[in-house]
Amino acid sequence: MESQRNILLIGLLFVSYLMWTQWQTDKAPQPVAQQTVTQTNASTINGADVPEADSTGMPVDLPATKNLITVNTDQLDIKISPVGGDIVYAALVAHKVEIDKDDPFVILEQTNDHTYIAQSGLIGRDGIDSSAKGRAAFAAQNTSYTLADGQDTLSVPLTFTADNGVTYVKTFTFTRGQYDVGVDYSISNTSDTALQVQMYGQIKQSIKESEGSMMMPTYRGGAFSTQDTRYEKYDFEDMADKNLGKVTLGGWAAMLQHYFVSAWIPPATDSNTIFSSVSAGGLANIGFRGAVYDIAPGATQEISSQFYVGPKNQKALSAISDTLNLVVDYGFLWWLAVPIHWLLMFYQSFVGNWGMAIILITLTVRGLLYPLTKAQYSSMAKMRNLQPKLAEMKERFGDDRQKMGQAMMELYKKEKVNPMGGCLPILLQMPIFIALYWVLLESYELRHAPFMLWITDLSVQDPYYVLPLLMGVSMFLMQKMQPMAPTMDPMQVKMMQWMPVIFTVFFLWFPAGLVLYWLVGNLVAITQQKIIYAGLEKKGLK
Repeated sequence: MESQRNILLIGLLFVSYLMWTQWQTDKAPQPVAQQTVTQTNASTINGADVPEADSTGMPVDLPATKNLITVNTDQLDIKISPVGGDIVYAALVAHKVEIDKDDPFVILEQTNDHTYIAQSGLIGRDGIDSSAKGRAAFAAQNTSYTLADGQDTLSVPLTFTADNGVTYVKTFTFTRGQYDVGVDYSISNTSDTALQVQMYGQIKQSIKESEGSMMMPTYRGGAFSTQDTRYEKYDFEDMADKNLGKVTLGGWAAMLQHYFVSAWIPPATDSNTIFSSVSAGGLANIGFRGAVYDIAPGATQEISSQFYVGPKNQKALSAISDTLNLVVDYGFLWWLAVPIHWLLMFYQSFVGNWGMAIILITLTVRGLLYPLTKAQYSSMAKMRNLQPKLAEMKERFGDDRQKMGQAMMELYKKEKVNPMGGCLPILLQMPIFIALYWVLLESYELRHAPFMLWITDLSVQDPYYVLPLLMGVSMFLMQKMQPMAPTMDPMQVKMMQWMPVIFTVFFLWFPAGLVLYWLVGNLVAITQQKIIYAGLEKKGLK
């Protein structure tokens, strides 16, 4: 039976695709032990004296918690260390750790067994941050800052005065409704000699394994962008093998995880160096070194950068950089996933429910493919009507495959039957299915997105397996509507009969949103089959 063969084909293709994806994930690094890291615990990275970590892997001059400066906005809870002015804690107010708890999702933090922080400073000949000199000890007017109601922006200035009397002001600027933070330096050279400084920003994270599985593969590691490479992942194993040293105009460096990202974005007009390293303590670093600035006596120099810490919001990321939205990685079918995501967002804006939006996506896809689906079932009906003649040919020609093949082609030509007519719809459905799979997997909007009743999160599996079971029943009904061809091999018949069970087990661990798509697609297909077969019966083809 042609359609059942197509179902088997799509299943095998998708399983193969998932196995290949999981193999790629399994190639990702295991945690790097101190004795296995070949990179130097560099106080200099690509020739620049960038503050690193000590031999234990802990950040240099990690401040006491009581000294941290807290910043609260409508989107972020931030803690800044006065030592160096590093962001050592960042929680997302609107995103919860678990759907039924109020605790905010924490991205950046420093604990006894895990480090994930964003550092920045000034290096170079007259820099105030280095492994030799230590980090600058900033002073702030307050220990706590809050974005008040009706206030659009919030500035948090930190001041440091060097021994030569030069004043450095490091200002963090927060904006209502946004996850990007402006990190700017204002340097007033009150000395009688010229100064030379260079800004750097780096993200430091303990190496850990990905939390994904075969059904839901996820990536945790670095990524960067340059003029020549719009987007490239650079995982922990890559960092351990080789330091990055990409000189580029603009660019950015990031750490990725499922649904969330942290990234340094230097000025797009500056020549920057994207670097990476792994310390002996197992800390991975990725970041940028900016342009070198010469500051004449009596002059004031402004140096700016941006730091993003939040969800993979494509609109917000695109507003910062025209390539930063690529961290929402749809794989090789991105060109198909992007319009699907746009359509999903469009439908959701009307119906206000992500599950209903997925249903509308399914109806749209099935509607667009209806002409091909009709051609598929018509071709299948014609093929079934030719089965007696094909059986007669097989008996006549026996094992002479060449004569059998020639006779079959002549029969197909005479009866105007395309034996491949049933394949095109399935070939089109497969990439759409994979693209939607990645849209559901990568779109942070679906994290904790409810549908109805027991489906409270479309991004994870159905907790009671109701949708997979209903999907299996729908496949069984589709199978019953299509009688087996009389010439089909008995072993193949048995395999087809087990397909609903196999697919049901396979879909138990899929995200509920994807199972919903497949279930609704089956129901639409059943309806289409009834309509198409009714028309074929009138023509005497069924």
